[in-house]
Amino acid sequence: MTFINALTLGDYKDNLFKSWEKVLKSFNKIIFTISLMGLMASSTWAANASFNFSVTPIAENVYSIVSPSLGLPTPENKGWNSNSHFVVTEQGVLLFDTGSSESIGNAIKMAIKSVTDKPVRWVINSHSHADHWLGNAAFTDTNAEIITSKKALATMKDHGPGAVGFYSRVTKGTIGSTQLVYPTLLLTQEHKRNFGGLDIEFIFSNDGHSPGDVLMWLPKQKIIFGGDVLSSDWMPIITGHGNVLSLIDTLNKVAKLNPTIVLTGHGSATSVKSLIRDADLLSQVWRLVKSGVEKGKKPNETLSGVIAKLGQKYRMLYKDFDTEIERHVKLMYKLQQ
Repeated sequence: MTFINALTLGDYKDNLFKSWEKVLKSFNKIIFTISLMGLMASSTWAANASFNFSVTPIAENVYSIVSPSLGLPTPENKGWNSNSHFVVTEQGVLLFDTGSSESIGNAIKMAIKSVTDKPVRWVINSHSHADHWLGNAAFTDTNAEIITSKKALATMKDHGPGAVGFYSRVTKGTIGSTQLVYPTLLLTQEHKRNFGGLDIEFIFSNDGHSPGDVLMWLPKQKIIFGGDVLSSDWMPIITGHGNVLSLIDTLNKVAKLNPTIVLTGHGSATSVKSLIRDADLLSQVWRLVKSGVEKGKKPNETLSGVIAKLGQKYRMLYKDFDTEIERHVKLMYKLQQ
């Protein structure tokens, strides 16, 4: 079991587009302990001098590399706080998200080599948050196509340089140096493509979590790769630069696909039940906040009502309900005013 002191993941994500110095001040002020279960015992281990990554088989030719850390990058986790997933095809490896730094990307590459000798030929960046794409530089030697949406790319270019400096500071340099490598191929809404004999469909969240979020759907295997749009044991990650109603719509849309496996940007693999749970929670909180705004209630008044009405049910379904529900309510107030 791993313990880290950090902001909540939601706090961290919500602050990504704010001043990096403000984020550091928040990091110094808001500290709590998160525990996360160790990785699956059946995993295959791969390591380099700095990292020890575990490759977890998900389905035939589908694998996950799950970070044991959740929250802000720290010296202890060397900035590794998000998941990556990959698919081995006939012609090479399709990788979904590359981690928070070039060194993490190299560790992901080494972990992949513990499964296959095939090169990484395609990289999908699910969105613009730095912990999901700063590892791109590790895959330039194989001339991999790096793919994302137009909105995500624009945001990466706006905030990438600041993100590199921020990660270096909060990890006290343990994350190593990173060269910024941006995606060069842009997806369009409802894009479909065959990668090495594997049919893939892409789903846009319409900015549900952040501008230009992309999900990846394997229709034959019925596996969805969700980035930070989808969650497992933790509360949905809403942000001030996302759209809660679009997030709810996307969760319902993906749930209708009835995936057998749901792969997330943080935490363990889960099922369609998590999507339905998240859509229901967000819908109820959004409606209660809307009612509070219309009645002129202050956020803390509405928060008390939300906890009284939803707490008993959702405390059992989320590890972080008590630490995240206040942020959800207050952020929804801002988004509705």
